[in-house]
Amino acid sequence: MSLPDPSTVRYPGPWTHRDVHANGIRLHAAEIGPTDPDAPLVVFLHGFADLWWTWRHQLIAFAEAGFRAVAVDLRGYGDTDKPPRGYDGWTLSADIAGLVRALGYTDAVLVGHADGGLVCWATAILHPG
Repeated sequence: MSLPDPSTVRYPGPWTHRDVHANGIRLHAAEIGPTDPDAPLVVFLHGFADLWWTWRHQLIAFAEAGFRAVAVDLRGYGDTDKPPRGYDGWTLSADIAGLVRALGYTDAVLVGHADGGLVCWATAILHPG
């Protein structure tokens, strides 16, 4: 089985696509908004069988409101690495805590849908600001 072409999930738009290394894997993220380190960070986490694209409208709206808005492909989805293990709440939350740190922040507002909401909850509990 061949891996999907990463360009199929890196849709063009006003955002920037980037690879962020955290917790031993490469996470794909779409990012938009001010680069000022004082701008608050909001991270959007998709649900099962989805990817960052589901948050495209929210990315734009939050960036216009002054947030640095980031939508990430969770471990195993989109153009993020797909290791054979690490799909438990502890590991997924460490991925997101590592992403926040790799972006230069110590805390962030997390927004999740479905399974992404579970990752938000686990991150808040296991990795408080």
